[in-house]
Amino acid sequence: MRKQTRLVTVGDVKIGGGERVKIQSMTTTKTSDVEKTVAQILALENAGCEIVRVAVSDEADALAIKQVVEKINLPLVADIHFSPKLAVMAIENGADKVRINPGNIGGENEIKYVADCVKAHKIPVRVGANTGSIEKNFLEKYGRSERALVESALYNVGILEKHGVNDIVISVKASDVPLTVGAYTLLSQKTEYPLHLGVTEAGTTEAGIVKSAVGIGSLLLSGIGDTIRVSLTDNPVQEIYAAKNILRACGLEEEYVEVVSCPTCGRCAWESMSLANKVTEFVRPYQKRAKIAVMGCVVNGPGEAKDADLGIAGGNGSCLIFKKGMAYKKVSVESAESEFFKEIRLLLDGE
Repeated sequence: MRKQTRLVTVGDVKIGGGERVKIQSMTTTKTSDVEKTVAQILALENAGCEIVRVAVSDEADALAIKQVVEKINLPLVADIHFSPKLAVMAIENGADKVRINPGNIGGENEIKYVADCVKAHKIPVRVGANTGSIEKNFLEKYGRSERALVESALYNVGILEKHGVNDIVISVKASDVPLTVGAYTLLSQKTEYPLHLGVTEAGTTEAGIVKSAVGIGSLLLSGIGDTIRVSLTDNPVQEIYAAKNILRACGLEEEYVEVVSCPTCGRCAWESMSLANKVTEFVRPYQKRAKIAVMGCVVNGPGEAKDADLGIAGGNGSCLIFKKGMAYKKVSVESAESEFFKEIRLLLDGE
């Protein structure tokens, strides 16, 4: 059971309040380069991103938000560090949400300055704490710990509340997976605000996906989390694909084509691995519930994949195509790929 949190609206996207978990990412372009930023956001949207964040490091970035939001469809979040002035400029130029870091945005006066602008424009704010910028007093009191992360975030949430802001999302990220999970678990016990999940500085693609899957996945399976971002040192489109796979593995996304395949072994006498990769790439755009199996041999064929809508298994110079665990037709190894794709198109497109 997912924890019921408050509902917060970012642009026209609802998070928390029992809504499904939303996928976020962040651009890698200089925001003031409007053309490149827009192109990357459109690519992210096409991949399945639902909320996008951009870095605002100077006035040119803040001012460019006005042009960017005119050309995109996704809600845009302005990511702010060090400068409440830039936060206000970003909001005034059309940001749908602003993210501030408790450890470097300043004291109560600076937070009030941002809070007044947030209220005037009726947008939410994310308090995004991470281990690299825990406020000094909490770091001295609790050390680099989940308690320090949570207390730092909640202290700043309290200041926002004091100044009339209640549309708040919180994150408490670390690059350490156990610390991240512990911090979010503690935070979930202390607040009803929606939580944005992520493992910060997770690393390059392979390591980053593993760390994110373990951290984000374990929290989602505990019912914690309303939005997620998989942080990868890679093209951000890869973050979206990884996020989708995490949600699917946790049973939180239903409208997709699941491809199951065995790891193969010495019994496999055909190129099932290659076909499995091709099928996975082919079905990626489909938003339709179906299950397709690519199995190496008859041992892992219709039996282990009997719940698949469509499957294939090989052996003895031929392959068997099966539907719902029942043999459908036998084809040669040479024609297996083309014949199987005919059946996939028939299943998914009715062709």
